[in-house]
Amino acid sequence: MTSATDLAQIRLDNAMGLFDEFVRNTIKHPDAATLRGLEGRFAEKVHIQPSYWSQIKGRSRQIGERLARQFELLCHKPNGWMDQIHTPGAAAATRPAVAAESPSDSHAPRDDDERFIVGLVLTYYRRHPQKARTRLLDLLGEVLTPSATPAASAGGAKDKAAQPKPAPTPAETNALWLRSQVGVAPLRQKK
Repeated sequence: MTSATDLAQIRLDNAMGLFDEFVRNTIKHPDAATLRGLEGRFAEKVHIQPSYWSQIKGRSRQIGERLARQFELLCHKPNGWMDQIHTPGAAAATRPAVAAESPSDSHAPRDDDERFIVGLVLTYYRRHPQKARTRLLDLLGEVLTPSATPAASAGGAKDKAAQPKPAPTPAETNALWLRSQVGVAPLRQKK
C-alpha cells in the first residue's frame, strides 16, 4: 500500500513529467523566458490557474484525487496513470533513504532550481557551442583543479605553471557577475 506522502510525491513527479512532455511537444529549443510562458499555457491545458500550478510545483499544494483524474483526462493518459511511477526521478523519491542512487540518476536535475540551471547552460551551449565549452571548462577548471603547493615543485624551485592564479579583484568579479546576468530572467522566490 502506498502512503499518502509517497502518493503525493508520485503525483507531483508525474505532473512535472507531463509538463516536460508538454514543453518537448510545444517547442524545439526551450529557454528560460519561453519556459515561463509555457507554464501558463500548460495550466490552461489542464484547466487550472497558473498560480495554482505554481503552488503545486512549489509543494505548497498537493494533487488530490479529482485533480489527478483531471490531469489524466486532459493529457490523454489512462485512468490511474498519475498514481503510478513513470518518471525516472520519481523512483528515486520513493526509495528508502539507505538505497544507493544508480549512476544514471545522480546526474538528473533533482528540483526546479537545478532544472533551471541545466536549462540555462543548455540554452547557452546550443547558441554558442564553442564559446560555452571554453568558458564552462575554464569555470570548472577553477573549481576542480587543486592549487599547487610550493613543496610539490622539484628541488624547491618555483614552477610558474604550478602557481595558482591570483584571486580576481572585486571589480573583475562584479563585471563577470553583470555579464552573466545579461539576458537571464531571475528565479521567482518561493513563498
